[in-house]
Parts: sequence; C-alpha cells; structure tokens
Amino acid sequence: MRHSAVVIGGASGIGLAVAERLIADGWPVAVIDPDGGALQAAEDQIDNDEVVFIEADPTDEDDVADAFDQVVDRLGLIGGLVAMTGFGRSSSVEDTSAETLREALDLNLVAPFIAAKAALERMGASLSIVSIGSLAGLRANHGQLAVAASEAGLKLMSQALALECAGRGVRVNAIAAGPSGEDAYAPGNGRIESRHVPQGRFAEPDEIAAAAAFLLSPEASYINGHTLAVDGGLLAAGLSIDRP
Repeated sequence: MRHSAVVIGGASGIGLAVAERLIADGWPVAVIDPDGGALQAAEDQIDNDEVVFIEADPTDEDDVADAFDQVVDRLGLIGGLVAMTGFGRSSSVEDTSAETLREALDLNLVAPFIAAKAALERMGASLSIVSIGSLAGLRANHGQLAVAASEAGLKLMSQALALECAGRGVRVNAIAAGPSGEDAYAPGNGRIESRHVPQGRFAEPDEIAAAAAFLLSPEASYINGHTLAVDGGLLAAGLSIDRP
C-alpha cells in the first residue's frame, strides 16, 4: 500500500491545490488545517474515500501529534508532507512588534518543524518533506522583516533536516513561491504588479502545487536540501517583490 501524504494548511488556496494534485497523483491524503469552516468546504468539494480532513492547530505539538496519529490510523504510515507557511502580513520595521515577529516565527518556522518531527516519527520506508514559503525568505524587501526572518529560517531548517536525515531515506526541500492568483500582490496596493513579473503574470496555485508534487515524487529522488523558486523569473530579475 502506498504511504500517505499530509498537507498542513491544505483546506484553501495553494494548500488545497496541493491536496488536489496529490490526490490526482494517487496519494492517500490527509488535509490538516486550523480553519474548520474551510475544512468543511474542502471536504464538500473533494469526494474521495482516501482523503481525511482534520482540524488542528499547527503550532500546537499535542494537537499535531493527535492529528498525525489519526492519519496513521486511517491512511497508514506517512511518506509525504507538505507544510504551508501561515504568516504573510507586511509592516514597516517601526510597526513590527516583538509579538508580531514571534507570531511569524511560530507560524512560518515552528509549525513546519513540529509537522516535520511528527512525520519523521510516523514515516514509512521513506519520507519526502516540502515546506512552501515565499520569495521573502530569499530576498530582503521593504515591509517584510517578520516574514523574511521566519522564512529564511525555514530555508536553513530544511537544509539542516536534509543533512541530518538523508541517511534515513528522508528528503527535505522547500519552495519559495512568487505571487500567485488573487493574493496580496494584486495591482494598486503599492506592491508588485503582474506586469513586473518577467513572465508577465502571477502564478496559478496549480503551478505551485505541481512543483510540490514533483519534489515529493520519485522523479525528484536526488533532490535534497534545495529551495526551489517558483516565481516566474522574479528572483532572476532582481526585482523587489514589495514595490513596482
């Protein structure tokens, strides 16, 4: 039996696109999300006996452990984990409080760490972990101190996990996603517009999901400790993602 895949933050947006792509690829999938309403909507949208929906706080170790135990009981041992970061608010240095920074670290760094440890403790013969953040973790930008600090930590944590766990049949990678869909990068809000992306448009959630599905797959079996920018060329262009 194929091992299961867990998607943290999989009830909406890119996370839901990831869950749907993994289902299409044949994975038994567990969608874990703190938003009960979004989970119910996702469950109504997805009709599949090999998909489970679990409400849990990704920053709470006990909550996550209980959720992962439910996954193993219902779908079997875990072979894939995709964790979405959950903090993306912008504010100037002056408006960024220590509390804001702690919240960003908790959602964007601590939560993926908790999920990774839970998956490692319940893995099958092999395990592939993918954390999805943004370009803020690779390039400094105005108004992004909390996001940048937390997601840069996510990048290095992924490398550290990859280094330490490679001998156990574990691969750990990350995705730095560029602007996608109808997110905060829409025109007119003082941040980058689609015309500034070298490809001339924002990403579709399905395109980010495809990258995550590839990194989980056997086709990526020799990719480990890497952060893949899925950004339409923004990083190569050297453009700030917060200003036109």
